Amino acid sequence: MVRFLGFLAGLGFVAAVLWSLLWGVIAYVGSPPEQTEEARLHEEPRSISYSFDGPFGRYDPQQLQRGFQVFKEVCSACHSLSQVAFRDLRQIGYSEAEVRAIADQWQIQVPSINPDTGEPATRKAIPADHFPSPYANETAARQSNHNALPPDLSLMAKAREGGPAYIYSLLTGFRNPPPGHQVPPNLHYNPYFANLNIAMPPPLTADGQVTYAPGNPAPTRDQMAQDVSAFLMWAAEPNLQTRHHYGLVALIFLIFVTVLGYMAYENIWHGPTSRRVRETGALDPENMAKNEDAKREAGVAG
Repeated sequence: MVRFLGFLAGLGFVAAVLWSLLWGVIAYVGSPPEQTEEARLHEEPRSISYSFDGPFGRYDPQQLQRGFQVFKEVCSACHSLSQVAFRDLRQIGYSEAEVRAIADQWQIQVPSINPDTGEPATRKAIPADHFPSPYANETAARQSNHNALPPDLSLMAKAREGGPAYIYSLLTGFRNPPPGHQVPPNLHYNPYFANLNIAMPPPLTADGQVTYAPGNPAPTRDQMAQDVSAFLMWAAEPNLQTRHHYGLVALIFLIFVTVLGYMAYENIWHGPTSRRVRETGALDPENMAKNEDAKREAGVAG
């Protein structure tokens, strides 16, 4: 009796679950949820090619230097680059003297301590310093940006889906909102941003906003966005070329070992003939036959 009642209880539970599932499917099919405005208007990063794409990609030092110039003159006013040191700029083609000059002339000084009084102070940067934040702390950063916190850009190219293509699309994607879309105060419409409304105003506002050295492409908004996104990719992945180099060496080694292993397999283990044990010595059938003939000729039994 107890088993029968337990069976009925279990059957009722299963029936309730199946009924709930069926009712949910019917309700979903009959009245599907409305697509959110973010899902309807959001756009994926635009396709763009860089010199460092692919397994044999390499950074273009001139593009990285142009991107650093855009970061210095435009982005560094609000964003930090805390994981990169001034001396790292030697990797993109700057000399030791140029790195010292960049650090010494950086518009933001490095927080320090006055050795005489022990009070907080600031000093000029040296090549060993990391890029200082433009704000003293998070509270000051939020107060200067309508309570929005400008993110650190050190790893931005690796932290966002699409990497440098996302950064490029975001920088060039500011536009007027479509009809019916309301942008809250102090925000700006950008379909490449996750929720469409971003606190950062358009940083690249006009062609020629940054002056490039002679021999470089014209500093259009599109070109500046490409260059700074490439620079931020280098900041997030400075050892990309080294990884490509060692990856190629490892691939060649693995191909060599694979060919060597296959040749060893073919030579030693392949086919039933190579696996057969060869009979030698007294057990060799030819030797045994000769032994029997010799015994018969000699009249020896056995």
